[in-house]
Amino acid sequence: MSKQRETQTMEAHVSGDPETTGIDALREDAMMRHLLDSLDAGKDIGHYGRLVFTMIARHFLPDDQVIAELTRDRDFSEEQARHMVHQVAARDYSPPRRERILQWHAEQDLPIVPNADDPDCGNVYKTLRFPKGLYEHIEEYQEAKTEAAEHA
Repeated sequence: MSKQRETQTMEAHVSGDPETTGIDALREDAMMRHLLDSLDAGKDIGHYGRLVFTMIARHFLPDDQVIAELTRDRDFSEEQARHMVHQVAARDYSPPRRERILQWHAEQDLPIVPNADDPDCGNVYKTLRFPKGLYEHIEEYQEAKTEAAEHA
């Protein structure tokens, strides 16, 4: 992990409490707590569950820890976990919006969002604090998308 990325990861979960870890910060979100609990129980959280977990957790945990968490899924090897983490980082995927998570949620057996009726559940931008650079990246993307639509 690059020094810049490591610093951003640390910034993502600094809460003023020096004892707070990235896992603690992730557990503040009901959906991420559900996915972590499922992984702790050795459950298969499904392709989209693993993808959502990776897209979010990489902002709070070092890559090796994301891989370690993913391999708790009984149907996911370390090699598969490394590939997923690398792919998400290489494509610089931003954490998905709730609407996208709900689409993926409907396509697999294990629910990703434990309470889909709660509009806050699965809304990670409301419940988690990501590095400032992520918000800037999303804003730049939205501006470019708007500009492209205007010129189309």
